[in-house]
Amino acid sequence: MLRSKNIGFTLVFVSLLAFSLQVQCQEPSGHDLMMKSDCMTCHKVDMKLVGPSFQEIAAKYKGQADVVDKLTEKVIQGGTGNWGQIPMMPHPALAKEEVKKMVEWILSQAK
Repeated sequence: MLRSKNIGFTLVFVSLLAFSLQVQCQEPSGHDLMMKSDCMTCHKVDMKLVGPSFQEIAAKYKGQADVVDKLTEKVIQGGTGNWGQIPMMPHPALAKEEVKKMVEWILSQAK
């Protein structure tokens, strides 16, 4: 009887450990990457700060073809003129695939 309880406990423990490792090994989401970046210094989800809100960005580009690639390059290269004269600083150190996830998350903020 004691042996079957130990086996049951061991199976539960191993299952929980495997689940924990799986969660830890998952790639970060666009939101997670945004929280680690400096983007929130100039942008907020629902209100203009230095730059437009993510909701404004999502609304402006909603339904446009190739918008993810276009905005990914804009984040990496920086620029000015689309939202006024305050420039968006370039982010060349960010990996393109990570920026793409971030842009997809921004675009998901459309109302």
